[in-house]
Amino acid sequence: MAEKIQTLKGFRDFYPEDCAARNYVFDRWRAVARRYGFVEYEAPLLESAELYKKKSGEEILGQLFHFEDRGEREVALRPELTPSLARMATARQRDYKKPLRWFGIGQFFRYETPQKGRTREFYQFNVDILGEPSKEADAELAALSIDLMRDFGFTSEDFTIRLSDRDVWIDFMRAEGIDLPDPTPFLQVIDKMEREKPELTEERLSNFGTSRAAVDKFIASAGESEHFAPVLASLDARGLSEFVSVDLGVVRGLAYYTGIVFEVFDRQKGMRAVAGGGRYDKLCGLIS
Repeated sequence: MAEKIQTLKGFRDFYPEDCAARNYVFDRWRAVARRYGFVEYEAPLLESAELYKKKSGEEILGQLFHFEDRGEREVALRPELTPSLARMATARQRDYKKPLRWFGIGQFFRYETPQKGRTREFYQFNVDILGEPSKEADAELAALSIDLMRDFGFTSEDFTIRLSDRDVWIDFMRAEGIDLPDPTPFLQVIDKMEREKPELTEERLSNFGTSRAAVDKFIASAGESEHFAPVLASLDARGLSEFVSVDLGVVRGLAYYTGIVFEVFDRQKGMRAVAGGGRYDKLCGLIS
């Protein structure tokens, strides 16, 4: 008897009923994005590996499906859409009025250990505003996230937007005398606090000359920060303040974020963050 060929680990089949459910989700994504005035774009599944190394360094290759093609070019299946967006926007930035309001729905691939809610192949909805310096852009993307969740029938009892700002943590580092050319290593410790043992977090924070007690006290004082005022005021004017809470424990792990970050968080804590995003003012310059 011939051996039965199985689906590769971390990948899945979509039978007709699965496609119907997936396409319903895609339809809702598109409807909400267009309601907010965004237009759809698409990028290749296969990109130059250099695009991802520019954004994240050589170490990113360990997380990618990458190989050398017949033209001896190092290429990779895309793990996310943002670098492709930056490449496309800078290539034709003179052709479009600012701000750009683009969204994309696509398939992505990451070579990592599959776990609940995180597989090697997945679909993702990306919505971006480029060329808008004010924090109204941050508020609008948070508002879109709320309306998308409501479009699926969820209420403020089901989810919340956890709002944070990396600039606030730069203020903390300055106050604590933490002088780093790149704040990313410190911010990654903060980002992992909820998922790691307290003693491990304490050890890592002590290496930077601070403590868990100082961090917890700072997080508790989050509402006093002026950084959030414009975003909170905008969401309040939209009647969405019940869906939002300031939570400095949210940092998000990607190094290219430069300001406001947020996560759509399941209040019952039955899953990972449902969605997330943030400001990345320098990425287009880095890619170009």
